[in-house]
Amino acid sequence: MPPRSNPTARQQRLGAELRKLREASGLSTEQAAAVLATNRTVITSTEAGRHGISPERVRRLACNYDCADSALVESLARMAAERTKGWWEEYRGILPPTFLDIAELEWFAGGLRMSTMTHVPGPFQTEAYARALFAAAIPALPADEFDARVMHRLQRRRVLDRPDAPGYVAIVHEAALRIEVGGRTALREQLQHVLEMADRENVTVQAVPFSAGAFPGSGQSILYAEGEVPSLDVVQLDRTTSAEFLHQEAQLRKFALQLDQMQRVALSPERTRDLIRSITRQL
Repeated sequence: MPPRSNPTARQQRLGAELRKLREASGLSTEQAAAVLATNRTVITSTEAGRHGISPERVRRLACNYDCADSALVESLARMAAERTKGWWEEYRGILPPTFLDIAELEWFAGGLRMSTMTHVPGPFQTEAYARALFAAAIPALPADEFDARVMHRLQRRRVLDRPDAPGYVAIVHEAALRIEVGGRTALREQLQHVLEMADRENVTVQAVPFSAGAFPGSGQSILYAEGEVPSLDVVQLDRTTSAEFLHQEAQLRKFALQLDQMQRVALSPERTRDLIRSITRQL
């Protein structure tokens, strides 16, 4: 397979997992290369996500790495077999790669938990709300990229429209429900849309009220995406200029606990709906 110049976060994750398995087995890159009758450069490139690998080779490496976790091996083999390009690929070369990586992460997740402090979660945003957010960028975005960001944001909702849509838990701080992004009319429309999303069977919305005070994770937005097996879970954090993807066991455990705590201090889904309706009436 030809090398990739810009591997996606998911392709890099596949490579990282293969590296973990190799290192756990104690094999060197040269020894792994011998298993596939190739050279160590191919192994290092594969582990960096820059070189594709077939499902059969994933299984062969895993066997020689003495990996007995068949569920993990088959999940990695399916990742290696992916050839169909998702809807987000139409934005490649137009938007920063992290926009595409987030959409890809959401699309392949078995379940999603999202916490936001100042904005409504991306897949819930209306066009007017998204336009107001991107209009606040400094420096101002070029017109074509501005429109592309808005449309990409709206299309992220597609993951929740699928017949096999994953479960989605949105933990939204009361501040995000009250900040008048785009003005009162835009916020009123946005809150009504959140209520409509909350009525879906696969969506749970819980608001953290101002009265909750301080709680773990209150200073950032967190997206926790469940993999096919727990060891393939991913946490995505927003940064000023990019997105960060974390998958070390300690990091996953930390953020899962933070989200658990947020849900404990948040209002129930029913009381959350009451709060949203109350805020809407005040606009």
